[in-house]
Amino acid sequence: MVGLGKMGLSHQSIINMHPNVKLAAVCDSTGFLLDVLNKYTGVRTFSDYDEMLDNAELDAVIISTPSRLHAEMVRNALEHDVHVFCEKPFVLDTVQGKELARLATERSLVNQVGYHCRFVAAFQEAKRLLDAGAIGKVTHALAESYGPVVLKPTGSTWRTKRSEGGGCLYDYAAHPINLLTWYFGAPKAVAGTVINNVFSSETDDEVYSTFYFPTGTTAQLSVNWTDESCRKMTTKLTIWGTAGKIYVDRQEVQAYLRDTAPLPSGYKKGWNVRYTTELTEPVQFYLRGEEYSSQLDYFIRCIESRQSENANSFESALLTDNVISAMKKDAGKGARLDIDDTEAEGTVAHGLRWWSRWLAPWASRSKS
Repeated sequence: MVGLGKMGLSHQSIINMHPNVKLAAVCDSTGFLLDVLNKYTGVRTFSDYDEMLDNAELDAVIISTPSRLHAEMVRNALEHDVHVFCEKPFVLDTVQGKELARLATERSLVNQVGYHCRFVAAFQEAKRLLDAGAIGKVTHALAESYGPVVLKPTGSTWRTKRSEGGGCLYDYAAHPINLLTWYFGAPKAVAGTVINNVFSSETDDEVYSTFYFPTGTTAQLSVNWTDESCRKMTTKLTIWGTAGKIYVDRQEVQAYLRDTAPLPSGYKKGWNVRYTTELTEPVQFYLRGEEYSSQLDYFIRCIESRQSENANSFESALLTDNVISAMKKDAGKGARLDIDDTEAEGTVAHGLRWWSRWLAPWASRSKS
């Protein structure tokens, strides 16, 4: 286990309870945490990552460090022939990401990135409906994520620095982007990207963009982590098709199927609702949400079966990283179509002249 922040401690707790896993070593830069873990659990602790890879007998690592450190740490683990689970986002440099995906494939090592939404039963059910063609040809999607993370100017951590991989784009927007690439593949273009700060001084707090997919499907992204109206992070998608509509969030799937829709098993014409509680398979240890346990159990099962390509592989995560990279470039261009004031005034004047000509006969009649 590498990195004992919020996500790292969650992963450490979940994996430590897995019946087929022994937690062999923990690595972090905080001496107090390491002392407590070593004293009360007996697990080997390291403050140096390379030393841990060299001296601990490891089959796999879970990397939950600041995003800027992912690429180097993943590479070192792969070069030690160790399977890797890496928290999202995968990498900040897509060139490095391609090299790491290739290296993992060459060494037949299991590789997975922590996009936990793919293990939420409601999002899985939406994927099943889309693959079955339940709403026909998809024309448009709206992917949203909101939460009360930054509500005032805050102190400085790695999450508040864009150079470290922090900010709304990498921390929040990555999740709905990953769902879009899972559902529809890689977009061919992005446009109209807005990456703004609201309270933060060194990173972004809101992200908006439009995606264009090769199939003709379009999608709009709307993400804001300064939204106090949400009690916690809320990710949701609305998807329109020629034969219906799907709304999905962590709690449920709502599907409206038209008369022309091919009906999947268990569905009828009109509105259908499926709840996460009825769709979710039980997990052996619950912490924060079933999806967090499910993704790590899936990682372990892939190692046991030597299934190096999986649902959340480096390759699939790289699609999300590529989109994020394109969005940053798009926002950086600053290109937009400005509406010229004189043109706008001319349009108004033209409209008034048209209306005056149209009303003239009626005005003369009223006088007579």
